[in-house]
Amino acid sequence: MSQHHTVDRARTAIVVGAGPVGCLAAISLAKLHWNVVIYEARSDLRLPSSKAAAQQRSINLAISSRGIAALQAIDPAATARFLQTVIPMRGRMIHDILGHQHSQQYDKDGQCISSIDRALLNQGLLEEASAHPNICLFFNHKVLSVDFDNRTMSIRDTNSETDVRATFHLCIGADGSYSIVRRQLMRVVRMNFQQEYIPHEYIELKMPAGCDEHGQPVFLLDPNHLHIWPRHSFMLIALPNKDKSFTCTLFAPTIEFDRLIGREAILSWFRTYFPDALLLLGEDKLLNDFTKNPRSPLISIKRSNFPLGKPVPLQGPVSTAAWRMFRVLRALLLQEGVAPCNPPTHLGEQELTDTRLFNALSKYTETRHEDLVAICELAMNNYIEMRHSVTTPIYLFKKALDNLLYTVTCGKDSFASVTRPLATIPFPSPNPTGWLPLYTMVTFRPDISYATARKKAAKQSATLSFAGRLGSVILGATGLYATLHSCSLAAGTMTGLFDVSTLQTPWWVIAR
Repeated sequence: MSQHHTVDRARTAIVVGAGPVGCLAAISLAKLHWNVVIYEARSDLRLPSSKAAAQQRSINLAISSRGIAALQAIDPAATARFLQTVIPMRGRMIHDILGHQHSQQYDKDGQCISSIDRALLNQGLLEEASAHPNICLFFNHKVLSVDFDNRTMSIRDTNSETDVRATFHLCIGADGSYSIVRRQLMRVVRMNFQQEYIPHEYIELKMPAGCDEHGQPVFLLDPNHLHIWPRHSFMLIALPNKDKSFTCTLFAPTIEFDRLIGREAILSWFRTYFPDALLLLGEDKLLNDFTKNPRSPLISIKRSNFPLGKPVPLQGPVSTAAWRMFRVLRALLLQEGVAPCNPPTHLGEQELTDTRLFNALSKYTETRHEDLVAICELAMNNYIEMRHSVTTPIYLFKKALDNLLYTVTCGKDSFASVTRPLATIPFPSPNPTGWLPLYTMVTFRPDISYATARKKAAKQSATLSFAGRLGSVILGATGLYATLHSCSLAAGTMTGLFDVSTLQTPWWVIAR
């Protein structure tokens, strides 16, 4: 364990957590000439003994342009290798209660999100981190406490049951929703923290591959769609895998799950709400997955900005967009020249590093909180949209109108054109022009921040609401005018009937 103490603290960053976020953070800092140490409480994901446990959790992710941009900004070569393993999904395939399927394209220009194997991505990033000479990885090492004043960390090696102490200059907490780094940080700084358990849970199921006439595996559903069975308060989704199977996730209220006890209750519920999916899942396979796989909670976590008057570590965001957000910190580190090499002669290296690091972290803290709050709200709204709104006429009308206005006001932006400046400028489009659907901004425009996307979408929604009200007024006024005009014409006709000459004519002549 002596290697824990031999690295120069002034150039050392400790990353807690070896998931995609932690690995990406470590690689990025190492390329900025930092010495990086990664501590992971679990065993190495690449070991065969670890893979069985990992299969009980999501084995794939839907990665969008933002995730790809984060990878490309840090390691273009690794990104190219990862993209060879993805399956493009060009839209949502909506399955109604009768088994009918309806495609909803994501983008008018054919842009897509991609299904990627989570374990493969994590293993690839671990390999990239392991190969870098500036990065050391320690698995089965659990953080016990952090002393931010002295910049030291106490860690337990769970294999040998021994405690070690490590020093750092920068600490990044990428250890998930139940982050030990965040809990330790809350003991020493004033931080407003909110954790909310959404009254829904999820459980993962597996749809096996089918077989063609030659016995070769085939997809049972269209692999180029994200499949959704929306049922208002709950839903089932399915993402394709390279082995021709689908990873399915059932989201439902906790009270709904609590009622599904026993074979008949589970199968009856699926026959009622997901009859076509049940045929593809298979009853025995469904029951095995449903009873063996864990039910996992859905958590929304928000925290306010905290002061950075002393060397406080960066707390990695805990939302699903975390690894995309680290790209922003990297850009700020580059702008501040935090890479601790070639310091000016009039400043000591430690002073230079502290000053620039403080400036970078201060900017990150000031600018990212709004985006973190935005992505939490956007994620929750997207959950409601997927399980309910996608089936409503008003959603379909608004989507069609969004695409029409998008086509009229905006040209086609290539992925390269919007991602080229991202390595050095966090969000180069603070005021995007034209009409942009919210999904397009969030998914396909990494040059637009989450907060900006939310604000622009709100303005566009207000514009549509105003236009709708104005149209209603105009339509009402037009209808009133038409009614009054008709009445006027009718009155004129009646006046003609009672002309003086007419009154001199017997009534039976008029009637005739």
